[in-house]
Amino acid sequence: QSPSVLESKNSLDLLEIMGNLSYDDSNGTFLDYDAAPCHNQYCPLFQRVAPTFLAVTCTVAALGTGALLVALAKRPHAWGWPQSRALVAQLAVGTGLFAALLPPVAVGIRQGWRLGTGLCRLTHLLWYWSLFAQGLLVGSGSCSTAWCRWDPRSRRLAVAVWAGALLLATPSALASGTVAGPETSCVHRRVDILSPAYLLHLALCLCLFLLLPSVLLVATLAVPRLRAGWEPGISASWLFFGLWVPYSVGLAVDFLLQARLLQPTCGTFEHFDYVLGLSEGLGVLHCCLGPAALLAAQLC
Repeated sequence: QSPSVLESKNSLDLLEIMGNLSYDDSNGTFLDYDAAPCHNQYCPLFQRVAPTFLAVTCTVAALGTGALLVALAKRPHAWGWPQSRALVAQLAVGTGLFAALLPPVAVGIRQGWRLGTGLCRLTHLLWYWSLFAQGLLVGSGSCSTAWCRWDPRSRRLAVAVWAGALLLATPSALASGTVAGPETSCVHRRVDILSPAYLLHLALCLCLFLLLPSVLLVATLAVPRLRAGWEPGISASWLFFGLWVPYSVGLAVDFLLQARLLQPTCGTFEHFDYVLGLSEGLGVLHCCLGPAALLAAQLC
């Protein structure tokens, strides 16, 4: 007998649970798998752990980003290719912007989202603006020497990267929103799983976090010029992709489950939210591990 979903909720991520949600028999959130209910206890654990995790991550990220900016200011000529000053400074801005969003997210998880739908969507917009900008910066820095100097060419590229990243982040804001409950929640996906806004956002995430690093890696191995130009210092920037690739894979699997393209089982119902949450938590760590890796690469 195949399991049947009596009632399902969206898989949850760091921006998706802002209220006192729970999974129990009273709200019917379980699978009837051979007459044995399947319980998902992710929400209570998430609400206990996530605020502390985000607070610690934000603190470490602020210290690391501050140290990186000080190093850039005090020793501007020490930053050469591949960790050029122009590239590292923009990556520091990206991680700083991302870290600045963690406190309101943590408070929203603990107490419920009280800032309204507009600020909820703005939070998602800035969240993904930072991520997409960093992804484009790392990608462009891996396959060209455009960031070697801060000249008119690199300035135009910087404007294009940040403006393009903001445009790419717009679907995430359109797909997000608030939902009523015991506590108002700011959710990552307020629209249907097959809505154009969410499908576009999902496609962009997969392209930036999964397809782009895969293409760059294959190109580096296949093209002699790119392979010869690879420097060990580039690996520090690639930590960003390494931390976000698992989450992009999780998003793809989540879509297949939500769209019923994969048949959910008791095991996936009970454990997949943990996998998706841990993978996003791993990605969030980029804002504190990234600056540390860039500093370490420069010192070594």
